[in-house]
Amino acid sequence: MNIGIVCYPTFGGSGVVATELGKALAAKGHCIHFISYQQPVRLGSFLENISYHEVNVSNYPLFDYQPYELVLASKLVDVVKYEKLDLLHVHYAIPHASAAYMAQQILKSEGIDIPFITTLHGTDITLVGKDKSFEPVITFAINQSNAVTAVSESLKQETLEYFKIKTAINVIPNFICIEGCEHPDTDEELKNSIAPNGEKILAHVSNFRKVKRVKDVVKIFAQVRKEMPCKLLLIGDGPERHEAEVYCREKGLSDDLKVLGKVKDTERILSIADLFLLPSEFESFGLAALEAMAVGVPVISSNTGGIPEVNEHGFSGYLSDVGDVNEMAKNAINLLGDEEKLNQFKLQAFNQAKKFDILNVLPMYEKLYKSIVK
Repeated sequence: MNIGIVCYPTFGGSGVVATELGKALAAKGHCIHFISYQQPVRLGSFLENISYHEVNVSNYPLFDYQPYELVLASKLVDVVKYEKLDLLHVHYAIPHASAAYMAQQILKSEGIDIPFITTLHGTDITLVGKDKSFEPVITFAINQSNAVTAVSESLKQETLEYFKIKTAINVIPNFICIEGCEHPDTDEELKNSIAPNGEKILAHVSNFRKVKRVKDVVKIFAQVRKEMPCKLLLIGDGPERHEAEVYCREKGLSDDLKVLGKVKDTERILSIADLFLLPSEFESFGLAALEAMAVGVPVISSNTGGIPEVNEHGFSGYLSDVGDVNEMAKNAINLLGDEEKLNQFKLQAFNQAKKFDILNVLPMYEKLYKSIVK
């Protein structure tokens, strides 16, 4: 098939999933056309069967805010016509679904029928979508989609609760590429530089927004540190990073804290960790947790949103109520303090991640594609 994939090109989960999906489809012989305002960060160098089409937004003095949705719709029309696409797969409802609908109607007037699939990832529904000024457009765009998917059952139910959706929503989970993760090569030099005396390593990856409750990460770490030597890795960047660093300074934790910022090779860094912390206020899926589990790192997390669909309590890690830092710290201490149990959980975390291997998820998308392409 000739498939157009529209996504945000950034480090966020929707862009990562869209890019990895496109690469996997290309590896199976499909022709993939990525359409965005920048090359997706996970796309890398040239790959067979993959093309990238940049959406160029001109800077007109008339506009305070450039009309990206209109320019994107025009670009979609152009790519569909001249690359002879079979379908569009847009990730994130705003503004991709509405732009795809606009492009679809323009092309229909020219005798070209192009179906589009909308994949809901989370904040397009749980954050932006709850803004009443966006609700009519989101509802319309979802209902006009030829097919809709959500990355978790939790997100599906939340979408149905907040929007008047008439179109069926298919749950197709986020995924991980297990190949290459089965026996990850631990970077011993990196591990020794972080924990030179064999300290346990706790890690957290996010965009450091308030919903991630990064201060809870540090509070959990502080309690664990009282019981055993350990280090904390904070990976990523965002508005709450500075507050977390200040809190560590105030509590005298800075010597055992490493803030790595945005990195592309999170797999290499996570592979040296003993535990992953995800105490979020809400997660539609919990892709960061899955990425940790894929390299054999158990997860201490909240039990909100789609996380329980990923992290199995008492098997791949532990779940606690949002904000229950004491229980999360207790679970972390118990696990880290029992080497045999920790090793068992590491193996089980990897086995849980295998359920979300792209080899299991990719056929779900291919089946959906075939069902809407005439």
